[in-house]
Amino acid sequence: MTNPLGSCYFYSNLPIEVENEMIDYRSCTGGFHLNTNNETRKISLYYHLFFIVITFIYWFSLYIYVPVFVEYLDYLGGAYTLVGFIAGSYGIMQILLRLPIGILSDKMQIRKPFIIAGLVTGVISCFGFALTDSLGFAFASRVLSGVTASMWVAFTVLYASYFKAEDTTKAMGNIQFVTVASQLISMGLSGYLVSEWGWKAPFWLGGIIGCLGIIMSFGVKEVQSQTGDKKIEMGELRAVIKDPIVLKVALLSALANAVLFITMFGFTPTYALNIGATKESLIILVFSFMVPHAIAPIITGRYLLNRYHKWSILIVGFLGTFVFTSIIPFVSNLQWLYVTQALNGYAQGMTIPLLMGMAIQTISLSKRATAMGLFQAIYALGIFLGPFVAGMFSQMVNFSAVFYLAGAVGLIGMMLSIAWGRKQLNSNRMVNNEKKIHSL
Repeated sequence: MTNPLGSCYFYSNLPIEVENEMIDYRSCTGGFHLNTNNETRKISLYYHLFFIVITFIYWFSLYIYVPVFVEYLDYLGGAYTLVGFIAGSYGIMQILLRLPIGILSDKMQIRKPFIIAGLVTGVISCFGFALTDSLGFAFASRVLSGVTASMWVAFTVLYASYFKAEDTTKAMGNIQFVTVASQLISMGLSGYLVSEWGWKAPFWLGGIIGCLGIIMSFGVKEVQSQTGDKKIEMGELRAVIKDPIVLKVALLSALANAVLFITMFGFTPTYALNIGATKESLIILVFSFMVPHAIAPIITGRYLLNRYHKWSILIVGFLGTFVFTSIIPFVSNLQWLYVTQALNGYAQGMTIPLLMGMAIQTISLSKRATAMGLFQAIYALGIFLGPFVAGMFSQMVNFSAVFYLAGAVGLIGMMLSIAWGRKQLNSNRMVNNEKKIHSL
């Protein structure tokens, strides 16, 4: 089988490690070769790009209506409490489902069916919104979109399997870039679609594009773990759930996502409107934040990780998050708000994909879905609790309090990164010293 995109590959300097096997594709003669059980598998650039397109479609169908969703529920007649409950059901489903999905995926040793299921539920959700006008069906459709988002566990683990273990963070940087790019483009289209064709237009487009993703998803290339027919025991998965690194980076990711959903996906657009922005000009704020947010994972994965320790990058990222979030209430000029939030977007973009890669980097391929499921379930708590607690602060204190709260969360993330990074550094020194003593 020849590669339809040619014989050389973008990843030609990155051999893939799957369990204890190596995929050597430093040559440009036909793909990535994995020899196991007398069978040769190929993972060419074609399959990398193919999976990236499917990932783009997946997030497009989920985010195409996000900027207008609250207003749409208000248009249907929902009270603010009900609107908040419907919107929050998206995060609740992820908290409940991501870990069980990860465990089930590892028990069955498959990822692809979960990817297909995610795209199918996403399409049903979009068409559910498009074909109905009741708050009850809107709630059911939003719950289903939470099921769709829960399948992200399988997406990240499958794509990471295309890379060797030490390049997991690079893989997560790539897929995070695609995620943010898809969110940016879909969210940018949302308001225009509503203004030209009405409330239902984003849902119809999301469903139609999602159908294309379903068809394509059957062609996804899956790298099987090299456990043969060995059954994964629950005891092995329990050990993964208790892994201290997974738990630490999951907590940090919960903090990072709490800030993200309090700020750009929460209250920052409202603050911009309060200081003079129009609904039409909000797109400038979105692009100011999201473009650096998309670029940061690529720069971090390809350049910063080669020069600096992971924990140092996390410290800088959380520091930037703290500074550029806390400063928001003091900014009264839209242009300065755009500048500060561009820096905020970059700082937050440094941390999220790096944490995702760290969650599974030391976990064997056969158990990664469990680790990723736990990681994503915990950070979904941040997605849900961040805006919820911030809303309470806004009611009890004032609107500016939401940004002070988000800044404090970023500061906590920085302090934990310093403490855990220092502990890791000391542990590494002890191991190196022991090795030196044994070598004498």
